[in-house]
Amino acid sequence: MYKVLLVEDETVIRHGLRELISQSTSHFEVAGEAANGREALEYLQSELPDLMITDIRMREMDGLTMVSKVKEMYPNLPVVIISGYGEFEYAKKAIGYGVIDYLMKPIERLELVSTLEKIKLLLDQKHGISSVSTSNSKLSEQNVHGDARKIIRDVKQFVKQHIDKDLRLQTVAAGVHLNATYLSQLFKSETGMNYSEYVSEARMERAKSLLATTRLKIYDVARLSGHQSPKHFMLVFKQQVGLTAGDYRDQYGQPGSNEEGKVDV
Repeated sequence: MYKVLLVEDETVIRHGLRELISQSTSHFEVAGEAANGREALEYLQSELPDLMITDIRMREMDGLTMVSKVKEMYPNLPVVIISGYGEFEYAKKAIGYGVIDYLMKPIERLELVSTLEKIKLLLDQKHGISSVSTSNSKLSEQNVHGDARKIIRDVKQFVKQHIDKDLRLQTVAAGVHLNATYLSQLFKSETGMNYSEYVSEARMERAKSLLATTRLKIYDVARLSGHQSPKHFMLVFKQQVGLTAGDYRDQYGQPGSNEEGKVDV
């Protein structure tokens, strides 16, 4: 499930939009809320959502100003702007900042669903995930023998979408309705590697991506890639990659991505 940061200064509207998202899709969840641009920027210092939805007119900092700052931090973060104002200039400026869509209040449910589906396809493509919805791929042990490859694809999708969560074999097996021992054997036979090895590699790839493309602090990179201990993460990273996390960011990071990254943990 993809994470949404919701930015809206009107509490009633923000809560209503959160409920609308919850009722309209099973692919997105509101993981964070902010009442203004300042709060949103503070949230983004330590969290990395998959999508930001923001009002265009807010107190303290308007949505367009905030979006320009957010795009400096995370150029590839999808953004949707909502507003009760229909002036063309706002839409034109929003498009100039790389905003994916511009929705008018009151938001129509079908329009919101259409926008979220479009963004889901972009995020799925980014993460290398099949466009088939995992919510429609609940598997039982009665049909696994003829569909082993699909099971492994579902498991890999689950891992990618929950990389910072509990990914113990038992948890993932329950998520795809399989016996844990059977899943372990199947994963090994289909991929040639143990499930735990795959998770470790996936988390390391996530960490390298965050280091190269964001300005998150090292301990936030560790947390968002599923590593419980920042110190252990740094040790493992050096062993597997051959560089410290800070050196990796210096070598492969986008311009400015190391401004927040070289910290003691």
